[in-house]
Amino acid sequence: MRMAFKAAFVAHAPDADPEKHGCVVETSMYKLFVVLVRNQEQAVEVSGALVAQEGVHSILLCPGFTNTDIAEIDEVVGPDVSVCVARGDNPGNESVSEIMKQEWG
Repeated sequence: MRMAFKAAFVAHAPDADPEKHGCVVETSMYKLFVVLVRNQEQAVEVSGALVAQEGVHSILLCPGFTNTDIAEIDEVVGPDVSVCVARGDNPGNESVSEIMKQEWG
């Protein structure tokens, strides 16, 4: 019996509630959890729970996470879980940052 690879994408949103703002996309070989969090405390909690309860193998974080944030999540999930960050090129990052400032204030 094959086991599905399990990954999670965790992103910041100022009005997020992880209990409400998440979903799962699944095939027979892949399971992706998507969860929005309001802050670092929620990100740490959600990441740890996804590993402990769902057996997630890899966590991808949105570009808004700092190196310190990433290190804290890495410590919580342990050495057997890959923690990655979605980063773009400089022009793309600047465009997205400007849009988020306009939309979120």
